[in-house]
Amino acid sequence: MTAFVLRRLLLMVVTMVVSSFLVFMAVEFSPTSVARKMLGQWATEDQVELLTRQLNLDDPVIVRYGRWVKVVLGFSIDPLADPQLLAAEESIDSAKVKLGPKQEDRLVRFEDHRGHQYFGNFSYSHFYKVAVNDIIWDRLANTAKLAGIAFAIFVPLGVLFGVIMGVREGSKIDRTLSFFSILFSSIPEFASAVFIIILFVAWLGLLPGTSTLNPAMGPVYQQFIMPVLVLVIYSFGYIARMMRTSMAEVMREPYVRTAVLKGVPRQRVIYQHALRNAMIAPFTVILLSFNFLITGVVVTEVIFGYPGFGRLFLEAALFGDVAVLEAATMITVFIAVMTQFIGDLGYMALNPRVRVS
Repeated sequence: MTAFVLRRLLLMVVTMVVSSFLVFMAVEFSPTSVARKMLGQWATEDQVELLTRQLNLDDPVIVRYGRWVKVVLGFSIDPLADPQLLAAEESIDSAKVKLGPKQEDRLVRFEDHRGHQYFGNFSYSHFYKVAVNDIIWDRLANTAKLAGIAFAIFVPLGVLFGVIMGVREGSKIDRTLSFFSILFSSIPEFASAVFIIILFVAWLGLLPGTSTLNPAMGPVYQQFIMPVLVLVIYSFGYIARMMRTSMAEVMREPYVRTAVLKGVPRQRVIYQHALRNAMIAPFTVILLSFNFLITGVVVTEVIFGYPGFGRLFLEAALFGDVAVLEAATMITVFIAVMTQFIGDLGYMALNPRVRVS
């Protein structure tokens, strides 16, 4: 068990390193230079050249990657927050760089209240004009709230529907619930979101039209209803179908038939004998759905204006916010590998044969 955990942790570290390098390379080799992305399209060539020198962007890519990793891990000072470089910018006139009166704010002047050197330093967001850590964790917390509420609803609902369908395989209720499960899981999020807005906002007028978490738009708890409903509709049907297939297969196992023939009450057979083994296959799907809820709810958050992690990721990609893109990607990869690790541990706990092997 210890050897397995150590191997998985080592694999997680390797995955994080490889992913970070690929993301860094993708940003570096995009058509527009990094300095131009950071300063925007209206920056002058002098400003781009100044920032290129400040960040040493002419160095080989492997050197810049190593420097970025050291800043993230807290081994080096962020060049954008280096006090010496900030002081050098103040004497920019002595370097004979001519800037217009409205162009001085195009240069990066950044000080992090956490300090110039700490673990998890993702630098500065040039779109939001704040430290990346000042916005990305708040957005991730908002998405976690939304995901947690949806997860607490659709997982029990999907498991319950799956058990009902599995123990009554081929019956009328099985066919009916299977139909709705397939229907709901086939509806794209944007389609169900539009239908829900029409129903609850335009027709019934019961809920606010957006979910910005602004009290001025109405009670905050009401703003969670529509995005949560979209996620529940999209997710519970798939879990129900997986649970139904697994439960129906377990109910045909010899040990279940033997328990029934011995006179064990059917309810006890289902919940004490069949359910645990039936949960082995859907368990991984349930954990992967949690990963989707944290990192893949872009459509839902954009439609409802929800200030979450997925929407932040999209905005960073659209506006070329390099620091936010790199930080969001690394957090996404970490959530994915950690979810897979927890899934492996849970799979081992549910299946003794895996523990023995």
